[in-house]
Amino acid sequence: MFDIIGKKKWFFLVSLLVTIPGLFFILLTPITGGREGLQFTIDYTGGTTWQIKFANENITTEQVADVFHANGLQAIVVKQANGFMDIKTEAIGLLAAAPSPTPLPTLAPSGSPGASGSPGASASGSPAPSGSAAPSGSPAPSASASPAPSASAAPSGSAGASASPSASPTPPAAIGNTQLPTEGRGGEMVKALQAALGPIAEQASLTTIGAVVSSELVNQALLLILVGSIGILLWITYRFQDVKFGVTALVALVHDVIVVVGIFAMLGTIFRIEIDALFVTAMLTVIGFSVHDTIVVFDRIRENRARHAGESFADIVNHSILQTFARSIMTSFTVVLTLLALFLFGGSAIRNFVLALLIGIVSGTYSSIFNASPLLVVWHNWESRRLGRTNSSRAPRTRRAAS
Repeated sequence: MFDIIGKKKWFFLVSLLVTIPGLFFILLTPITGGREGLQFTIDYTGGTTWQIKFANENITTEQVADVFHANGLQAIVVKQANGFMDIKTEAIGLLAAAPSPTPLPTLAPSGSPGASGSPGASASGSPAPSGSAAPSGSPAPSASASPAPSASAAPSGSAGASASPSASPTPPAAIGNTQLPTEGRGGEMVKALQAALGPIAEQASLTTIGAVVSSELVNQALLLILVGSIGILLWITYRFQDVKFGVTALVALVHDVIVVVGIFAMLGTIFRIEIDALFVTAMLTVIGFSVHDTIVVFDRIRENRARHAGESFADIVNHSILQTFARSIMTSFTVVLTLLALFLFGGSAIRNFVLALLIGIVSGTYSSIFNASPLLVVWHNWESRRLGRTNSSRAPRTRRAAS
């Protein structure tokens, strides 16, 4: 019979070899200001992602970043193998929306010169109020044709000018937009880049969005995860009537989270793989799977403690792990096969999501078998030794029988 509990130190060492580098790369995220470590998409941070290719293929990422810096923008630039520059910066693709005009009262139409100088009668001689200074087809002269000073104010600052097409805000750039921007901050950056580095040969995409996952929502998500973890701890403790079961299950859950986030921090540093909004969904799925697999092993331990009351706790746990080993492996293997098919043929939109699930399912299976249960044995043995020393030190003296 394979002694998993006897080799628990080796399994703990494997976990440390994965989690310690992962924690290091996670900490690189705040230390480097997001340049290394976890890479978040603009779904979290907001801003602009821009993929362009210069006619001069010898342009470096440092040169592009310097142009952005000279124009007051911070940019993270990565050059792909196909020559495209992936630029991530603050929002530059949107124009500020014009403020809503305050409606002005419309006076009764009049053909007198005095009426033509008032804002209300500047539209036309038509009885219907008009919001535009454009000619209406009415024979009455409009204010735009009058030499009065009010004629020059109508196209520029009047309420009627707000309905002009030129004053409407430019819509946000859609994903896959291949036309270089010509207006707003984006147009300014195109001119600056071309002036400094030469013409831009091609644009693959330009996406500008606001932060979908705001800081308030992130804080709420962290709070929910914390409350959920405490709920898991309390429920498992109640279900197995032992706090050790709840705490070790929670430790295995934290192990899986660190493994997934840490590996994505490594991939973000080396391959610039980003975390998108689906990553939160993947993490919640991993947490649920990890706890479920751990409870299956713990439930068998509870059953065997009643059946084999005379055996040591370590032997009972080892026997329980072996009894559930095939079930855990086959269940996880079935899920992994499905996820591999999705990863290979599901398309790029869900590839990172599926990758997070793959890593989490494998880590959850490992921690349930080789971390949670051995930790339970370590804690039980330590408690038994402590209680044994206490009981032996406080053992009452045996009284001699009276003769």
